[in-house]
Amino acid sequence: MASSTRGHVIPDSTSLSAAAYDNASEKLEVNFRDGTRYSYFGVTPGLYRDLLRANSKGVFFNQHIRDHFAYAKLPAEN
Repeated sequence: MASSTRGHVIPDSTSLSAAAYDNASEKLEVNFRDGTRYSYFGVTPGLYRDLLRANSKGVFFNQHIRDHFAYAKLPAEN
């Protein structure tokens, strides 16, 4: 299960600490437990839903998103 706070979903995951998705721009923002943050571009709404439903968010992310979409590293949150 996942909870939501200020537009970010907090997935039940050992590797992802938060995720946010913008339907209009098809942009996925992912925060990792190590503090790194990335935006991925062109991620479909269905793929985002599948990420949230996956038994292992980290495995799903690595198999279906990482290295499959253009991305930008974001500055660390304070």
